[in-house]
This record gives sequence, C-alpha cells and structure tokens, in this order.
Amino acid sequence: MEVLRDDIRNIAIIAHVDHGKTTLVDSMLKQSGIFRKNQIVEDRVMDSHEIERERGITILSKNTAIYYKDVKINIVDTPGHADFGGEVERVLKMVDGVLLLVDAFEGPMPQTKFVLKKAIELSLPSIVCINKIDRPEARPEEVIDEVLDLFIDLGGDEEYLESPFVFTSSKEGTATLDLNVRKENLEELFETIIQYIPAPKVNIDKPLQLLISTVDYNDYVGRIGIGKIERGRISANQDAVIVNQDRKDEIKKIRISNIYEFQGLNRVEVKESKAGSIIAVTGVEGIHIGDTICDVDAPEPLPFVKISEPTIAITFSVNDSPFAGQEGEYMTSRQLRNRLLKELQTDVSLRVEETDSPDSFKVSGRGELHLSVLIENMRREGYEFQVSKPEVLYKCQDGKRLEPMERVTVDVTEAYTGVVIEKLGARKGELISMSESNGGYQRLVFSIPARGLIGYRGEFMSDTKGNGIINSVFDGYGPYKGDIVTRRAGSIISFETGEATAYGLYSAQDRGELFITPGTKVYRGMVIGSSPKGLDIDINVCRKKHQTNIRAAGSDEALRLTPARQLSLEEALEFIGEDELIEITPKSFRIRKKILDPNKRHKGKK
Repeated sequence: MEVLRDDIRNIAIIAHVDHGKTTLVDSMLKQSGIFRKNQIVEDRVMDSHEIERERGITILSKNTAIYYKDVKINIVDTPGHADFGGEVERVLKMVDGVLLLVDAFEGPMPQTKFVLKKAIELSLPSIVCINKIDRPEARPEEVIDEVLDLFIDLGGDEEYLESPFVFTSSKEGTATLDLNVRKENLEELFETIIQYIPAPKVNIDKPLQLLISTVDYNDYVGRIGIGKIERGRISANQDAVIVNQDRKDEIKKIRISNIYEFQGLNRVEVKESKAGSIIAVTGVEGIHIGDTICDVDAPEPLPFVKISEPTIAITFSVNDSPFAGQEGEYMTSRQLRNRLLKELQTDVSLRVEETDSPDSFKVSGRGELHLSVLIENMRREGYEFQVSKPEVLYKCQDGKRLEPMERVTVDVTEAYTGVVIEKLGARKGELISMSESNGGYQRLVFSIPARGLIGYRGEFMSDTKGNGIINSVFDGYGPYKGDIVTRRAGSIISFETGEATAYGLYSAQDRGELFITPGTKVYRGMVIGSSPKGLDIDINVCRKKHQTNIRAAGSDEALRLTPARQLSLEEALEFIGEDELIEITPKSFRIRKKILDPNKRHKGKK
C-alpha cells in the first residue's frame, strides 16, 4: 500500500555557474539551526573540495539535510558548469522536485536550459528562485518572462508555467514572494518548498529497492553508495543483492554494514531507514553508479538515466623528459593506470582506454575543464605525468563524419561584438541569434564545432578587455565543418639544457612572449615562450655574458626584462600544438616538444 511520507522533501538546486546555489544552501543551513550559535562557519560551506574553494565553482554534487517545522528537507547542491553535467543528470533521479535558481540580472543562461530540460524529462515540479535581487542592476520582472519563455521552449506543460516564483538574496539570506515586501529571512522559501514539492509517495511494505546515484570512497570503509530508497526498508547488517538494468544476469550478494542519513553537513548513523529517504550505505564493495540494491528474494533493477557521452579526449602518458622523477612521488605506468581507473569509480562521465603504448592512456571527458580538474587533482596528490593537446571525438554515421557541436552564448558590450563575430566566424561558428542591447550588453548565440572553442577563451578575454561572459553547452553532433586553423603563434624553444639567465632571456624576449624567468631550469626541446610570427624558434637562453677586463660606459646597466606570462593549466592546454606535450609534476608544469632534439624534429617535419 502506497503512503505519503509527509515528513520528508527531496529537492535538487539547479542553476547556471555563479548564480548563487552554494551561497543559498549556506543561508538555508544557517537559518535552519544546524550550526551552534557560536560556531564559526566558512562561506560556501558545501564546497568542501580544495579546487572548488579556489575556483569558486561546484564540481561534485553534495547532499545535505535541514529541518523546518518537523519536515526534513534533503537538499542536493549540483554543479553549474556544463562540463560536470553528468553529475546533475544522475542526481535528479534522487529527488522529487527542483529549485531553479536564476540570476536577477543575467537571466536564464545555457546551463540553466540544459539542467531544466533534464528536470522536465523526469517530470520534476519546479520552484523558480530569482536570486541576487539585491544587485543594483537587477531586473526581476523581465527575468520572470524569460523563465516562462524557457519553459515553453523546452515543452513544459501548464504546471511548469504555474510554478511559484520566490525572490531571494543568497548573500543576505532573505526570500519574499512579493518584490515590494522585503523580508529578513528565508521562511517564505521554506514554506514554498513544503507546499509545492510533493512528499515522496512510497510503498514501505514491498521488497527493498535502493537506486545508487552517487558513489563515494573512503580508505577505512571502502565504497559508499548514496541514493534514494524507492520502496521497502533497509537495516544495518542486512543481506541484499546488487543488480543493474543493463546487466540483469549478474546478481551479486552483499551485506549492508552501516546506514547513514544526512543531517546538516554530517552523515548520522541509523539502524534502519525506509522508502523516501536519501541515505549512504557501506559494505557494498564493487557497487557502481546506476546499480540497484534489492531484497535477496526480489532482484528487480530500476532504470537509470543515460549519461551523455564524452566529447573531448587527452592522452595521459608516463613522463619521459630529462627532468623526469625529480618532483613527483608516483610516476610509473602502473601507478598512473591505477589512479585513472580509481577515478572511473566515482566519475560516470569519464572514459579511460588503453592505447598501443603501455605507457599511455586515452582519457575522454565532457570538456577541457572536466579533464583539467582531474589533472590538477592528480598533480596535488603527487603524480607526475605528461598530457597531450585535447582532441575532439568524432562519430561516423551513414558514411558521414560527425563532430560534437557547442551552443555558445556570449554577453558582451556593443563595442566588442564585431571582433567576437569575426573570431568565432573564422572558427566555423554560425551566429544563430543576436538580442537587443540590455544594460549595455548584447547577447550573441552561436553554433560552433567543439574543436573551434579549444584555445578561444583566453583570446576572448583579451579581445573584450575582460568585459565579456562566454558560456557553452553541448549541442549534439553535426556534420564535419572542415579544417579550422586555431593556433597562430609559434613556440620559442630552449636549445640547451641548464639554467636560464637574464642575459639569455634579454635577447630572447625580442622574439615574442616568454613563459619563464631567470633561474628557471630548462632542457633542450622545452617551450619557453610564444612567437607571434607562427614559426618555431630555437634559442639558447642559458648563455652567459663573457667577462672582459674593459669597462664600457653603460654596458653594466641592469638588463630590463618584460615580466613573463605565467600560464595556468587551462591556458597551457589551449596553447600547445599537435607536436607538443605538457609535463605535469606536483611543483610545476612545463610545455615541451614531443621530439626534443631539434635536428630530428626538423627531419620529422620534412
């Protein structure tokens, strides 16, 4: 018999990157009394990962729970960046409704559209939060119309058009249903969640079904499965089986060790939990995302959402440069392989394939940011390896070559629209729409091959003097658009192994922009700068000034060097060419040629 669990609500917060999801969750946690009065709480407390805090973005979806008037509200904070869309797609299976957050100035952005489409496909009711109403340039009334237009575009039925609108300020921790009435807290948001998000309708007496949507790992207890109990009940030390919709013949027996429910930022151990609750279980070795934990006598798997395919690949290989093994702790092919396979256990959007070489692995992901976060994590863990230039993954259909396309939305001041259209046009981008100026900004929407975007973001920032916003979202596969020349610059390459001197760099800086400073250790074949002429140049930056006993007037003045450009990992991935690699160690990353010897390199080109 089905019953309503009126003491529970399960919601996911979805929005575009930087619209204030994690800050809103902060305010909800603080106002629900989860923390003690005198407890010191960091901002963006849900961004527990070091890289998330540094970059100000959410990468992994997180679970938390708050209590409001005896109702437990389970909240899932999801990533807003398109590269981590795989995280959003699967956690929506855990919830009964969504909180759609939209910036009161920017309005609905590409990623808002992407996650909302997934929510509509699963028929999840939504509450719309118009956030950042405290911004001086906020335009909430216009944004309401834009959201309603978005519901219509995505084929949402009338229920979506009647979704409640709540006006919030995540930073101030306020929510109101009427723009003219300012409130001091989030009470109206909590009331709206309880009123509009349906309570889970469950059958507690039927056999257990628990769909795993997220997998965590802990060195002490092994794999931890997180998901929502669809029916039945689960207790500690219970025997169960793991089944999967795609592999119905494989049934694996397990024993549930511990069960945890979420309370604030903590996982609280419980003896038993019943349908409708979001829980974490241990003792489930060998479990994967999309598996169902069932009763031993009724192994019935639940269908799981199909995760979008990767679109970009990078080759990870063992470091074989002259400086190999000096800075890293883990550098063998076995250690690299084990680390990449471990990542597969928690990241459903990633693919790892063996290559012809035992020292190289092809790693495919959703985008440059997705893969660069993996590289950064491995670097911080003490791994040393090399990566190649990102390449897009093509498909073949009916004898035609298809390539991944991106839908790019650019918000830019009118002064720079010409240069953006020109640059994206050269990269095979097609202008789909161009909206009227809004607050001095124009919105341009392009359809462009994914490979046309590789290396463009840095250029975009320079072209628009930092005054533009660019966002992209995967837009399916389209016919191959032809060759694109994206890299115009050549490389300045070190001719000698040694230590760069100010004297050597002084003569090299006239040839282009340098990436290194005096005292940097370099080796033959290492890229130390970019040349605007588009040709590779070999230069000796280790040479010293010969001493003489004659002193000429003015020759002893200090050499003035232009400040070197410090490349970030994403910028380095955008810069490198087909014949180059990035050497990544815990302390540094260096760009190098695949063939270090200049003579062999020139022969290879011929």
